[in-house]
Amino acid sequence: MSEIVPLEEAQAHLAELIAGLAPGKEVLITKNERPVAKLIGQLPVERQPRKPGSAKGKLIVHADDEEHLKDFKEYLP
Repeated sequence: MSEIVPLEEAQAHLAELIAGLAPGKEVLITKNERPVAKLIGQLPVERQPRKPGSAKGKLIVHADDEEHLKDFKEYLP
């Protein structure tokens, strides 16, 4: 069963309504006792694991530039 919330209350507490949504839970928003919108909690998107080397070739160094390292000579071996 959906939780029913009047539009005025939903506008005043939208952040709390969204934060309290569990996956699959529904909140029905009404105006003049008629449904106007439905919030449905979603499952978090599963992130694919990172693969070593997947960014290979995406960084291009156009020129070797040691000039900017002069200020850090005392820190470099």
